[in-house]
Amino acid sequence: GPGTLQVALAALVPAASPPPASPDWQAACDQPRAPQRPGRPGEPELERRWESLVARSLARLPVAAQPKEAAVQSGAGDYLLGIKRLRRLYCNVGIGFHLQVLPDGRIGGVHADTSDSLLELSPVERGVVSIFGVASRFFVAMSSKGKLYGSPFFTEECKFKETLLPNNYNAYECYRYPGMFIALSKTGRTKKGSRVSPTMKVTHFLPRL
Repeated sequence: GPGTLQVALAALVPAASPPPASPDWQAACDQPRAPQRPGRPGEPELERRWESLVARSLARLPVAAQPKEAAVQSGAGDYLLGIKRLRRLYCNVGIGFHLQVLPDGRIGGVHADTSDSLLELSPVERGVVSIFGVASRFFVAMSSKGKLYGSPFFTEECKFKETLLPNNYNAYECYRYPGMFIALSKTGRTKKGSRVSPTMKVTHFLPRL
C-alpha cells in the first residue's frame, strides 16, 4: 500500500545532516564567554550628560570652593586664592580714622568715608593679604624701617599678615619684616611699624564698608 512505499523510500534516502564544522569555527565556539552586564538603553548619553552637568557646576563655584585639580585646570594657578574684599579699615583712635591711600602714594588717616579710603583686600597666601587703594591704584607697603608708603607695583613689602583679635578688630603685620604693624596715631598720621605692637589700640582696624 502507499504507507509501505513511503517507509521503503525513507529507508533508501539518508536523512540530511548539517555540514561538519571547520576546526577554527569549532574552537571559537568552544571558548568560554565572559558574562556581560545587560546594557541599559541610552547609557552612553546619560554618562555624557552627567559629565557635562558636573563640569558646569564646578565652573559656577568660586575658585576657593573648587577641588584643586579643577581650579588648576581653570587657570587659577598652583594655589587657591580667596575672594577679594572691598573694605574700609577703621581705626578707633582719636575721632576715628579710616586708612587711606592718596593719589600721590602717601598713606594716612581720614575721618570721613572717602574714595581714597576704599581699599581692596586680596589674599595672597593663607592668612596674608595685600591692601590696594582702589582710587589711587597704589598698594600699601612697609619699608624695612617700618614706614608706610604707596607702591605702584606689588612687592614682598606689600604683604601683610591679617590677624583677628579678641575684640573682633584686625591687626596687620608686615610679612616681609615681622614684628612691624600698620598703625595710625590719634591725629590720623601713620606711626612707624617698629614702634607699635598688637596690644596697642593704634594697630587695631575694623574692616567695614
